[in-house]
Amino acid sequence: MSTVAVTTRRSVLADVVVPQSLLADALLVVGAAAFVGLMAQISFYIHPFVVPFTGQTLAVLLVGSTLGLRRALSAMALYVALGLAGLPWFAGHASGYSSLLFGYLLGFVLSVTLMSWLAAKGNDRNVVSALGLFIIGELAIYAIGVPWLAIDLHMSLAKAVTIGMTPYLIFDLAKAIVAGVALPSAWRFVARATGK
Repeated sequence: MSTVAVTTRRSVLADVVVPQSLLADALLVVGAAAFVGLMAQISFYIHPFVVPFTGQTLAVLLVGSTLGLRRALSAMALYVALGLAGLPWFAGHASGYSSLLFGYLLGFVLSVTLMSWLAAKGNDRNVVSALGLFIIGELAIYAIGVPWLAIDLHMSLAKAVTIGMTPYLIFDLAKAIVAGVALPSAWRFVARATGK
């Protein structure tokens, strides 16, 4: 295996597409946080569920799978910190601390951590493995968000799964499919453009 193949295999998309510099990293982090904030505005509630349906998780998945661990974690930290400080870019133009939904924000951090690690191992290169990658990313969000919801609402974990996860699964599967097709397609485009 050539050195180029090894380097590419252990890279995430941003490593291949964006020149390495502190400025580029900063722009990627700020842009990724803004992208999550923008996608969070695709938001609606369906009665009786207390967690909004949003486009935000699609953005989290894409950030986690394309930027690499350091930049993805920085982007999520920036997104959460500025939202808590009052920037209205949480779902539905919300800001500040919401004890009900804070577990999902923490889940974003776990999700990008897992996604970055798995993407760096090459799990973002074909549709089947990318789909698995995105499903793992979605489940990571629920792994923290749902138990947090149960504690916050003083209900059983089973009830929290019913109101904080089950209704969202079909939408999350659709997001995973979109991202699972888009990311390998982006890799193929980069390979054609660079001749590698």
